[in-house]
Amino acid sequence: MDRVAIFVDAGYLFAQGSAAISGSQQPRSTLVLNEEIIVEELIGVARLKCGQLQLLRIYWYDGALGNRGLTAEQTRLASLDNVKVRLGFVNGAGQQKGVDSLIVTDLIELARNRAIIDAIIVSGDEDIRIGVQIAQNFGVRVHLLGIEPSRGSQSPHLINEADTVTEWNPAKITTFLTVHKTVGKTSAPLNLGPEPLAESLLDNVAEAYAASLEEPEIKNLAVYMDTKSDVPPEFDGKLLAKGRDAVRRDLLQPEKRRIRKKFLEAVKKTPSTA
Repeated sequence: MDRVAIFVDAGYLFAQGSAAISGSQQPRSTLVLNEEIIVEELIGVARLKCGQLQLLRIYWYDGALGNRGLTAEQTRLASLDNVKVRLGFVNGAGQQKGVDSLIVTDLIELARNRAIIDAIIVSGDEDIRIGVQIAQNFGVRVHLLGIEPSRGSQSPHLINEADTVTEWNPAKITTFLTVHKTVGKTSAPLNLGPEPLAESLLDNVAEAYAASLEEPEIKNLAVYMDTKSDVPPEFDGKLLAKGRDAVRRDLLQPEKRRIRKKFLEAVKKTPSTA
């Protein structure tokens, strides 16, 4: 049966998507993705370009944070129908590595095995071009999906190589990607004394941070907490930083355990996870 596969470079999507909606690339930690909507939009592009071809699956390529495993967002994506999460890695400078080679390998293998006749690619890297050329030699039509302005965010050679090129404008991006609302730092009030109120401050920080989360983040955490009992890494660093700001010093290990516990308890009480 004739099928289409979708290949998404998450690093490109987040970097260029955040620039499109905010004017500059934003740190990954500040971005909130609605996984269900992005999947719907990607399938919509496939239908537009490929008619009634059956979807093989969506390949979602992202970087792994050291040895911490999947983030809550990645866990949520992996749990969705027709989505396969494939991980490269994030180096010490915060750069995503190994993703391009994964995309090229999968694209070539699917083309070689006649598993697809069309491919939708969300990426801008020149290194993808060799995979596009080889897949086309096997008869696959390649449709490049970029973020406006694609001429500024995608390799011109990659654009020229593709069979068709589509752009998503900022209005489209805002349907599935938002910049997280910031929560002000919690400062310790004057005349509180040294340690007796530290636990109370940390409890307040944990509850305030949980209350500030967007609905997609709550859903991600709900899926993550179905199988794990810790705080996902992309939330843990921000939580501990807020705790340090509150007590104005580094947290002790018992305090770290407490603020994590209170955060998870607060998340479980939210309407989306209750």
